[in-house]
Amino acid sequence: MAEHELEPLKKQNSNDEKKEKEPELKLKAEMTLLNGCTVIVGCIIGSGIFISPTGVLQSTGSVNMSLVVWTISGIFTMLGAYCYAELGCMIKKSGADYAYIFTALGPFPAFIRLWIECIIVRPCSAAIQALTFSLYILKPLFPECEPPDEVSRLLAALCICFLCYINCKDVKWANLVQDYFTYAKVFALIIIIITGFVQLGKGRTEQFTWEGTETDPTLIALSFYSGLFAYSGWNYLNFIIEEMKDPVRDLPRAIAISCVVCLVIYVLTIIAFHTTLTTTEVLGSEAVAVTFANRLYGSMAWIIPIFVACSTFGAVNGTLLTSSRLFFAGAREGQMPNVLTMIQTERTTPVPSVLTITVLSLLYLTSSNISVLMNYLGFATWLSIGAAVFCLPYLRWKAPNLARPIKVNLIFPIVYLVLTVAITVLPMIAKPVETAIGLGMILTAVPVYIVFIAWTNKPKFVAKMTDFCTIQIQKLFIVLPADKGD
Repeated sequence: MAEHELEPLKKQNSNDEKKEKEPELKLKAEMTLLNGCTVIVGCIIGSGIFISPTGVLQSTGSVNMSLVVWTISGIFTMLGAYCYAELGCMIKKSGADYAYIFTALGPFPAFIRLWIECIIVRPCSAAIQALTFSLYILKPLFPECEPPDEVSRLLAALCICFLCYINCKDVKWANLVQDYFTYAKVFALIIIIITGFVQLGKGRTEQFTWEGTETDPTLIALSFYSGLFAYSGWNYLNFIIEEMKDPVRDLPRAIAISCVVCLVIYVLTIIAFHTTLTTTEVLGSEAVAVTFANRLYGSMAWIIPIFVACSTFGAVNGTLLTSSRLFFAGAREGQMPNVLTMIQTERTTPVPSVLTITVLSLLYLTSSNISVLMNYLGFATWLSIGAAVFCLPYLRWKAPNLARPIKVNLIFPIVYLVLTVAITVLPMIAKPVETAIGLGMILTAVPVYIVFIAWTNKPKFVAKMTDFCTIQIQKLFIVLPADKGD
């Protein structure tokens, strides 16, 4: 769409003679170091720690090997996070890895990353988190069986829609939800960890063996999809870097603090689960924390599902909060509809972007099979994040004079890229059909790019139709392009 053809809606002022220049309409830089830590911890600690133990144990075969996978997944996450710290402080644009790939490799690879993230990763993550929220809310009401599928999906949809409203209403509201629900989820995990220490004190260590360890490397690699899914969200703060008060100082600190905290909490939580639950019980449970609570807390067992629901609720909020900024960044580069760059004039929130990620997330709720969704998600996520990390050594070679407030040792991106290749290639052998479907979803980006971006000489009626739709959306939501005046 031609920019000059769009006449942005203007706010009428009754007193034109005394009309003063309005302040710039843009996303506000209101996030502190504490907000940054709660965004990362809140996005990482979501549904993963409560549903991934089953997937990791199923692919590794033994408790000890599963602990190894959880630890390596945490270290792997920290390596990637340190690479993102350099990239984020060097390229201070919202959009994170999309912005890094756009700067380093150009618009076509960046669009593929944008497509993967917007069409697969983010909405799929929100759907998984919302389904986990509904599962833990409903599980106490159906102690002897699984909750009805339709009820679970309906409650998940209500969760997503309510948080859509919060994120459209006020950025401060979204940050408050993120902060307080992060505290709730950490508190729940601390209760579980303390209980685990008590159980260890009673000598409950019989489950910690190597017996049954899987010897097939492709299945071990597949276990990392579940383990790394639990850590996903570590890069989400980079998506809203323009809203941080002091990104150069606070971004690396927030990443370091949050990743270490999550690694320690996760490993101790898995240990706690296995002090009480047998391998069979973990493999047979979709809600491991509920099974754990029912075994130990008696009449107070309802506490854990409530706190887990809070955890996943906050994770959905974090996904909507950061994902909308990715749509915003893509539209600003001309690779998504122009209306996604627009901000609500009174609330300064990116309403069109929030609504877009909400609708896509609701579409993924047509399936309630969490494990299948996670496999689609894993392949697409680590393939694209690996491409973003590749930008770090590439820019060191191609643009050595770029200002780098933080400069990590090149061994970090190299190790990260080697591990990324392993966890994307080996699972192709173990799950070829699911991998092929995931790859097919990624390749749909090519015709979309050719038709909507590379093809610049479109008929005039297409531009007119696009402009008409954009203006109607502006009228409906009272939105204007960012960084515009009155």
